[in-house]
Amino acid sequence: MKVSHILMVLIVFAWPLNYLYQRQLGAISFLLLAIFFLVVSIKEMKKVKQAKKNDSEKAHPQKFK
Repeated sequence: MKVSHILMVLIVFAWPLNYLYQRQLGAISFLLLAIFFLVVSIKEMKKVKQAKKNDSEKAHPQKFK
């Protein structure tokens, strides 16, 4: 996920999360932020694993008979 997309999402959701926090429902906003960052981190880890897999296949090509 691009950094610009992450920033746009955080900016768009800043006011509603602040509203929840002001109404003493801050746990909900922290939960939503935690879920958002979990999704972002899972996507990044998938990219890293895919890149490692592609690099290892290029370094050790399989021999076919």
